[in-house]
Amino acid sequence: MHHVDAINIEELRGIAKRRLPRFAFDYLDGGAEDEFTLRRNREAFQHLRWRWKTLVDVSRRTLATRLLGAPSALPVVVGPTALNGLFWPDGDLEIARAAAAAGVPFTMSTVSMSLVEDIAREAQGRLWLQAYVFRERAITDAIMRRALDAGFECVVLTSDFPVPGKRERDWRSGLLPQQRFTAATWLDILMHPRWVAAIGRHRPRFVNVERELPFGHNVNAYVGHNMFDPSFDWDDVKRFRDVWPRKMLLKGVLRVDDAERAVAIGLDGIVLSNHGGRQLDGAVAGIEVLPEVARAVGGRASILVDGGIRRGGDIAKALALGAEGVHLGRATTYGLAAGGSAGAARALEILADELDRTLALTGCPDVAALSPDLLVRT
Repeated sequence: MHHVDAINIEELRGIAKRRLPRFAFDYLDGGAEDEFTLRRNREAFQHLRWRWKTLVDVSRRTLATRLLGAPSALPVVVGPTALNGLFWPDGDLEIARAAAAAGVPFTMSTVSMSLVEDIAREAQGRLWLQAYVFRERAITDAIMRRALDAGFECVVLTSDFPVPGKRERDWRSGLLPQQRFTAATWLDILMHPRWVAAIGRHRPRFVNVERELPFGHNVNAYVGHNMFDPSFDWDDVKRFRDVWPRKMLLKGVLRVDDAERAVAIGLDGIVLSNHGGRQLDGAVAGIEVLPEVARAVGGRASILVDGGIRRGGDIAKALALGAEGVHLGRATTYGLAAGGSAGAARALEILADELDRTLALTGCPDVAALSPDLLVRT
């Protein structure tokens, strides 16, 4: 199957699985420990059932909305994913181009394998920066300054990474924690010669971090030891808020009190997230805490949610419960791994079509008409 023939996100996932060596697919697909939270992120959406309004004129429908105060063609942000250069040559650039073409914001990871400046020049569109707070704060500060100069409109501070999650698929392959591949991993890589030829020519590296390090530093080793900081706290968030003059979100929130604190110190919004089930196994899903967070801070802050979104109907459910939009992670990255920019574009096209159908079938002419009374939790 070719990515253009995929009729849902799961089929793009299947194409990605066939294209990639096992270690790369497992990095993209996997979660922490028993992957209970990874599965729960999907199940939480499946336990929300529609109770539609019938006989509503839905002959004209619009998916367009406003995210962080600016227009977006869909209530969707392409969220930050790492190691995109392992999935397709210049993967970060490719997925950023797809987001720009679809008229939705793109969130570049701190550990992107394309430069801030290249993405700003090549992709254009609405650009957000996901910021990991390095132990050496000057690294994060420098990347944020470059993003500011390049015209990025928003920083998404990631708060849920004091230590890495125990991602056991990556331990088995040898990708983590030391990047020492097993013999089985090397054999599997050799069984994917087209991938080796494509990726080998581009040598993916953490180029934005590398630019800030003294010459001769091993950037992979540096990132592996410094990307997480157990001391990162609310005082740091306040400092980043003071130095970044544009929009700022806090990602990794799962509690009302943390959401309220983020709003109180001047952040523009939050992303309800358990890091795609990749950090603490046994965490609640963002969609499960969305109703109470929306009651507490809705109207005062932008609320986005991520985790487990594989259907346009999932996006509609998030909006019905009070989210302004969703962050996509694996859904668009499966598309990238299946077909580069065109594959990521196909993922967005699939989700837009499903969202449009959901609006029609629930009696909502536009996304603003989605409301909690349309859903029943089972």
